[in-house]
Amino acid sequence: MNTELTHAPRLAKKPITRSFHGDDVVDNYEWIRQDSEPAVLAHIEAENVWTELRTAHLASLRTQLVSEFAGHTKEDDVSVPVREGDYWYWSRTFEGKSYPAAYRCSALGTGSDAADIPDVYAGEAELLYDANVLAAGKDFFSIGISSVSPDGKLLALGIDNAGDELFDVRISQIDADETIDETLIGIGYGFVWSPDATRVYYVRNDDAWRSYQVWMHHVGQSAAEDVLLFEENDELFWVGIDVSRDGSWLVVQSESKLTAEVRLFATDDPHRNFIVSPRRAGLHYTVEPAGDCLLIIHNRENEDFDLALAPVGSSQPETWHMLYSAQPGQRLTEVVAFKDFAVLLMREGGAMQMRAFTRIESAQSESDKSASVTGTEQDNKSGGAVPENWANSVVIPTEELATLNFYGNEVWDAREVGFVIESVLTPDTFQRWSVDTGEVITVKRTEVPNYDATQFTQYRHWVTAQDGVRIPMTIVHRADLNKDGTNPGIIYGYGSYEISNDPWFSPTILSALERGVVYAIAHIRGGGEMGRAWYDNGKMLTKRNTFTDFVACARWMAESGLVDRQRLAAEGGSAGGLLMGAVTNLAPDAFRVVHAIVPFVDALNTILKPELPLTVGEWEEWGNPIESAEVYQYMKSYTPYENIAPVQYPAILASTSLNDVRVSYIEPTKWIQALRDTVTNDEIERPILQHTEMVAGHGGGSGRYKKWEERAAQLAFIFDNIGVR
Repeated sequence: MNTELTHAPRLAKKPITRSFHGDDVVDNYEWIRQDSEPAVLAHIEAENVWTELRTAHLASLRTQLVSEFAGHTKEDDVSVPVREGDYWYWSRTFEGKSYPAAYRCSALGTGSDAADIPDVYAGEAELLYDANVLAAGKDFFSIGISSVSPDGKLLALGIDNAGDELFDVRISQIDADETIDETLIGIGYGFVWSPDATRVYYVRNDDAWRSYQVWMHHVGQSAAEDVLLFEENDELFWVGIDVSRDGSWLVVQSESKLTAEVRLFATDDPHRNFIVSPRRAGLHYTVEPAGDCLLIIHNRENEDFDLALAPVGSSQPETWHMLYSAQPGQRLTEVVAFKDFAVLLMREGGAMQMRAFTRIESAQSESDKSASVTGTEQDNKSGGAVPENWANSVVIPTEELATLNFYGNEVWDAREVGFVIESVLTPDTFQRWSVDTGEVITVKRTEVPNYDATQFTQYRHWVTAQDGVRIPMTIVHRADLNKDGTNPGIIYGYGSYEISNDPWFSPTILSALERGVVYAIAHIRGGGEMGRAWYDNGKMLTKRNTFTDFVACARWMAESGLVDRQRLAAEGGSAGGLLMGAVTNLAPDAFRVVHAIVPFVDALNTILKPELPLTVGEWEEWGNPIESAEVYQYMKSYTPYENIAPVQYPAILASTSLNDVRVSYIEPTKWIQALRDTVTNDEIERPILQHTEMVAGHGGGSGRYKKWEERAAQLAFIFDNIGVR
């Protein structure tokens, strides 16, 4: 390490004038977007050296934190097996190794329900791959595609060795471990097999990193012979693919933030295809094939979406048959369909909920139907009759304050749905609900060594924002906490893209809670926690609500006595990094330290450049400042890079990655320089630092131990500034 640095690195100022809508702005650091400049990389490396020098006194704390993360992790563990075709599949982690290995065993003679899940420690297991072997000698390693062919004979692995989320695919014969195809290079997310395993369907990105093409590839042939099935030419739209649970349909979702169009291609004959409903501006819908019908979540008449039935084929939304309509305070998000039932994932009052619908003709008897809904709500609230062959909805019981996600639902004729719940205090808990009994069975709760949940408490609190709107917060702390206004705290936020910032479990959070830190998640506007209006009132020309909501939550934490204002940290990543920069400008006195992760802090300059990755598709989130002077001025009023004040700021750490295609490292690099130019911080007491992972992407480094080391360094910086050891 170069120990000759005596002060923070500084970039040369090379003024460039930006001119839009009669507004001229001089930018001293925009020149660094020319990333071929050797001086830029040299500067990034110098920033890393400076950060290491300024945090060298935290080395023992970083080591201690990594030890604690390991102490709260069962390092040698297995995932819950998932049934696919004739096999059960699972992964296993190992003590001392960074990556998991994947295994399978025969499922012949067993079903797919909880009672049939095998004991993976008993009997023979077949190794599919060991990621530790594949990652050997690589600075970065990520598997973005892992898919076994329907006949169970071929394995496709898509690997990213840079962090740019583009994957090189290797298809091999499992029994012989012999490569038979490695012609697919640099493809995007999304990979589907044909039923006979002779073809695969995949997605490619354009130069702006927008997924826009769907291709068909014959296994074993050259990629030059691949067939283009679909191309999305509207730059506002991106493409994703999936396969129906019965394997019959390739689902091609073309969507922007506000509008969608879905095409279904028969997997056995892609020439047989149709558009479910042609795109209409403002109509967003998703399609789940359900055998003889389609289940469609759409917003034609309801901003919080309805669940409808439609025939298999093209149709008009006006003809879709209502199955469930979201009521005020609800938001429908996802549906999974099986042969005899379907389950809807939704939100109500900020909490997550699941409702199941059964096909009446599938019930074996009236008593069977009654058993499946005993003690649960049976009101579909649709405002009309439920279609004749579907029963009213059943609410599946789950824990309060829990985050819900579906898992392991690959079998079309299953009689159970699998899901996982978690919260800040509840580790991943895998459960299955039976359509026959109405019971929820816990398959596995992730074991957390040296952890007693009863030592802590978590609850929901509502904070009044400056315009009177009540903002939900998730708050967690030691059960014996004294609310005397002296405690340290961390408040986390996101608030963009209608993404709900739901509570999650992490051993790294435990290290904060055990030290008496109050941990809070602010569910601010711009996210999706409280329905579509919650999102609409935190984007474009209402984006400031996101920032003022977060500040209101932070100030309440201090005013309530939960924390000491001088011991409060703020943290957020990506669009949440924009939040960090904006609230620091808005209320620099509210926080002692701010951690901005891969932060979108030069927002206006980026959105003014349609040639940059993902920019055009972002106009429906932020507005188009090129065309609209109003949007331009509004964005200019809050973009963090351009609104820094000459006052004392919190200590700041910007964490970023060199190969991040979502938020360029250029943004935090410029921001850090502008902060040092402007604020009045003492460089020792309130440092402004930047750390860049040199071989990584939007999610940081790869591998369990690398991620622990990164997080330990970040937490150590936060702890140091809020007086925690």
